[in-house]
Amino acid sequence: MSIRKASHAGSWYSDSHKELCRQLDNWLNLADLTHGPARAIIAPHAGYQYCGACSAFAYRQVSPVVVKRVFILGPSHNVRLSGCALSSAVKYRTPFYDLIVDTQVYSELDSTGHFVRMELDVDEEEHSIEMHLPYIAKVMADYKDSVTIIPVLVGSLSPEDEALYGRIFSRYLSNPDSLFVISSDFCHWGHRFRYTYCDASQPELHLSIAKLDRMGMDIIETLNPSAFTDYLKKYGNTICGRHPIGVLLQAAQQLIRAGEHKMSLKFLKYAQSSQCRNMNDSSVSYAAASLTIE
Repeated sequence: MSIRKASHAGSWYSDSHKELCRQLDNWLNLADLTHGPARAIIAPHAGYQYCGACSAFAYRQVSPVVVKRVFILGPSHNVRLSGCALSSAVKYRTPFYDLIVDTQVYSELDSTGHFVRMELDVDEEEHSIEMHLPYIAKVMADYKDSVTIIPVLVGSLSPEDEALYGRIFSRYLSNPDSLFVISSDFCHWGHRFRYTYCDASQPELHLSIAKLDRMGMDIIETLNPSAFTDYLKKYGNTICGRHPIGVLLQAAQQLIRAGEHKMSLKFLKYAQSSQCRNMNDSSVSYAAASLTIE
């Protein structure tokens, strides 16, 4: 019965309950509730000093009173994975309290035959899921005894596999008790990321990066997975959570085709770790979005 430790606490975010609570309260208070209640959110997974304020705009849209299960889809940064993996842990530590893995949903996902299990050391090395846990624990604090989490590590999926996993997750997305957390940063720009796309019509590099990201965000808002795939093929934007985003878009399409739901996805905040002005600079972009379903 493994417990996944908060391996990035004390480095990527504070390991002090009091300090972390103060930070998250401050960021959440600066964000407005404008597009909720969220059935799904897209939010970054960098160190909180870089993206904590941006993430708050997504988590501010969550209505904790209705949420029972939180699905966290994070990209794999450290291991090769062609499908999706579930955790071998039953609890995830946070500086606030332990989050409990939903063994019933895990069993249902296992039964599809399309999921493997990741080793605990792989889980603890990966940051894309963990960076959302303090925010989830904070937002769900009043309901901590009734909420469970479903951590899913997403590999390098083909468009066909994104559609497959979208079909699997669509039944859960249709349930108002569910919240999907899609973990993704946006453009990783600079020589250290081997990506230096530049739109010559823009007077500054950081404006070129913002325009490129906004193009992708606009497409994501249409909930059109094939258009998002085409955008990635054309521009190669280094959106690290492109596959979790693709799975969400495919799940949304399943519900749209069923004709049962009215959906609206909106981006609420955009930020960059720094403003690139010359080719020696580098930056990572962050964006926060909320999907509502009526």
